[in-house]
Amino acid sequence: MVFSCLLAPCAGRTRKTNSFPKSPGMSLISFPPTFMSAPGGGRTRPMAAADDVEMETVNLNTERAGKEELEEEKMREDGEGKDFPRSRKVHRIVSKWMLPEPVRRTYLERANCLPPPLFIISISLAELAVFVYYAVWKPQKQWITLDKGILESPLTYLPEKREEAWRFISYMLVHAGVQHIVGNLFMQLVLGIPLEMVHKGLRVGLVYLAGVLAGSLASSIFDPLKSLVGASGGVYALMGGYFMNVIVNFREMIPAFGIFRLLVIILIIALDMGFALYRRFFVPANGSPVSFAAHIAGGFAGMSIGYTVFSCFDKTLLKDPRFWVAIAAYVICLLFAVFFNVFLSPAN
Repeated sequence: MVFSCLLAPCAGRTRKTNSFPKSPGMSLISFPPTFMSAPGGGRTRPMAAADDVEMETVNLNTERAGKEELEEEKMREDGEGKDFPRSRKVHRIVSKWMLPEPVRRTYLERANCLPPPLFIISISLAELAVFVYYAVWKPQKQWITLDKGILESPLTYLPEKREEAWRFISYMLVHAGVQHIVGNLFMQLVLGIPLEMVHKGLRVGLVYLAGVLAGSLASSIFDPLKSLVGASGGVYALMGGYFMNVIVNFREMIPAFGIFRLLVIILIIALDMGFALYRRFFVPANGSPVSFAAHIAGGFAGMSIGYTVFSCFDKTLLKDPRFWVAIAAYVICLLFAVFFNVFLSPAN
């Protein structure tokens, strides 16, 4: 459960396609259209129109399937004699899940495992190490919650220590229990590693940290008296950016898979948000409330900054006006949150 506590044809080779064969002295035969007599001996109309439409559809589907086969075969030929044939297969799968069709070939031509997805792996290991540290340093009767240990951590966001600005980011390293960290680690590894393979660590890190910061700032406004731990703001930013990319490029990201991905994302978000709202408003007085504001803010950061970053795979990000619009909106919200915390927060 993810929640924040407070979560081209081949050279030298030809392929047979389903087109009609041609002989040196023969061209394609064109048959005259067949006519049907209208009732009462009226004017006739051609029956070939429907057949032409059907044949055109079949030819388009055959051409598209043949194109995909040629591309896959070229990838296989390029991989022959190399040390990483399996990596090519992995990259093809990743490209179908993470990229629209027009840019997949570009990705496959330059795909490699250097650098590897270090950001997501490193941040996940850091979060796991911090969790184990507090679980061992302050042994608990059970690991479902670690409230007593983490509330004394210099990493946790605490309203009364908001002047320690690093806490608005460092809270992502601290988690409130086994269920909390397992949910966050699962989602950010399953989604974050493929995203980083395609977009590399700098872009994925930008989206992730933008969600983390948005989560803590939103929580400081809507839950100004509550502490905050967990990386759900960053996880929701990755999900929000990917979700928008699938929506906008739905027809180009294989419709069947597109529907499946949308349903999975919607189901995860619905379950997690439902649990967060329940824990926020119906948790017992001695329990740990969950910050739904951090979830929502992280998601919005992903759907704005994340979408522009993930949709600029083969483009220069800094030359895309959408990126600067998203950054400007993010900065405006950030400045408002800072103003609120300095002058208007009940925590003052």
